[in-house]
Amino acid sequence: MTPNPPAIQIPSLPEVYRSIQVPKGGAGWKRFLAFLGPGYLVSVGYMDPGNWATDIAGGSRFGYTLLSVILISNLMAILLQSLCVRLGVATGRDLAQACRDYYSKPTSIALWILCEIAIVACDLAELLGSALALNLLFNIPMAVGVCLTTLDVLLLLMLQNKGFRYTEAIVVTLVATIGVCFGVQVLMSKPDWLGVAGGLVPTPEVLANPEMLYIAMGILGATVMPHNLYLHSSIVQTRAWRAEEADKRQAIKYATIDSTVALSLAFFVNAAIMVVAAAAFHRAGRFDVADIRDAYLLLSPLLGIAGASTLFALALLASGTASTLTATLAGQIVMEGFIHIRLPAWLRRLVTRLLALIPALITIVWFGESSTGSLLVLSQVVLSLQLSFAVIPLVIFTSDAKRMGVFVNPKWLTGLSWVVGIVIAALNVWLLIQTVGGWLA
Repeated sequence: MTPNPPAIQIPSLPEVYRSIQVPKGGAGWKRFLAFLGPGYLVSVGYMDPGNWATDIAGGSRFGYTLLSVILISNLMAILLQSLCVRLGVATGRDLAQACRDYYSKPTSIALWILCEIAIVACDLAELLGSALALNLLFNIPMAVGVCLTTLDVLLLLMLQNKGFRYTEAIVVTLVATIGVCFGVQVLMSKPDWLGVAGGLVPTPEVLANPEMLYIAMGILGATVMPHNLYLHSSIVQTRAWRAEEADKRQAIKYATIDSTVALSLAFFVNAAIMVVAAAAFHRAGRFDVADIRDAYLLLSPLLGIAGASTLFALALLASGTASTLTATLAGQIVMEGFIHIRLPAWLRRLVTRLLALIPALITIVWFGESSTGSLLVLSQVVLSLQLSFAVIPLVIFTSDAKRMGVFVNPKWLTGLSWVVGIVIAALNVWLLIQTVGGWLA
């Protein structure tokens, strides 16, 4: 397709664009610290409530075997997020803006609609996770909890008015809370560390066992969030680096390190969920635990430690809250990038939340609170459908020498990126077929 001439460059998130200064001299570590932050906003999408069910199911049913799948998924995520950094720094355009420049208007609008649907699906998972955590911690009915989660509009508005560093600080705090909670739970569960190490090594058994393969596909399918690709390519531009080639190379280097470290923490959290499930449930012969609520109810009795379930629910609440903040930013970025429409942050958040709140309330009221697990699965299927429409353009753009100049992907990176993109697309299609087939059976 023939690229369109770039429109007048209006940065996404203009209120924070280039708002964080990068030291021009001094120690390298000071410049590195200036780039820390965006990776953690991206990382919350890899440890959101939508991932929990597959990690719990994998650990309770197959012990530590599927840890290798989490590791491979995380490596794929690190690669794709590094491409987002490269695109944002080299071109000054985020992925949504790049799509608008390259594709025809009807195609851009179609991509925007698909992305908005994915963001609503993602928001649905965060909403259900937060509401479930409130229900488990404070016995608040799910329907009421779902409505209470709309209050995070006020939190986001307050943070954005104070500056982007405040948004990053609150997300880093929430991510740290998740990490600490699961770190403590791992110690409480006393896992078999040799088994954990063995689980990180890929085994042909994953492909040979249909039930194991299905859960593995779920883990892979829920790992890379499409909205994160748009988000990262934009928020990396909150840093005010200079336009010289050397400064851009340094920006790509430091921002990639930032996201790699943050996603390594996300790997720890997802692996910890599976390790706790394996040590608490699989070891006790409870191979049927696949629901977040069941995991909460069984965790303390099986471990014999009263606070284990509370830590689990606190981590869930932190996960849902952090994820809603980043989903709002992503929604603003894609709307501004694809169709140049700006809405106040609180209104954008409220619209997205209402679109997710309506199906959640209908499901909870009509089918009961126990139906939230099925709704979580549905949200992940919707995300899987949209993923390739973000991954493939990202690989195309970063492999285009005319667009990227000296920062174009090396041939080995282009080849590896296409392999990852095709594998993710194929696995998500497979997961979708299996899920729909299960519903129809």
